[in-house]
Amino acid sequence: MKVIFLASESDSAPNIGQLVKNLKGRETDQYSVIIGVIDERFVLIADGDKRKYDSPKKKNINHLELFNYISPEVENSIKETGRVTNGKLRFAVSKFVNEQLLEWKKGEHIDG
Repeated sequence: MKVIFLASESDSAPNIGQLVKNLKGRETDQYSVIIGVIDERFVLIADGDKRKYDSPKKKNINHLELFNYISPEVENSIKETGRVTNGKLRFAVSKFVNEQLLEWKKGEHIDG
């Protein structure tokens, strides 16, 4: 059983392979993966579908909802080869979204 928590602003800096949800801009409510960290304020994100690895979006982390979930496939691929395939990005996003939906259906997301 895997419980997903939202990362608070006081948590550590964003990590490569971390899943995020866009809160602002054209791609609002879309899920993506951090594929690069520019500095403490900006990251590069891609989803492998609309936003490919070769043309990532530079995004302010204040405009993202960071999840406490890092895709091991994406993280390992970038560490080993310096890049990741768009298929792995799509897989990471769909796996995360499907797990999150299962958690919500089970009622494990209820605060209280």
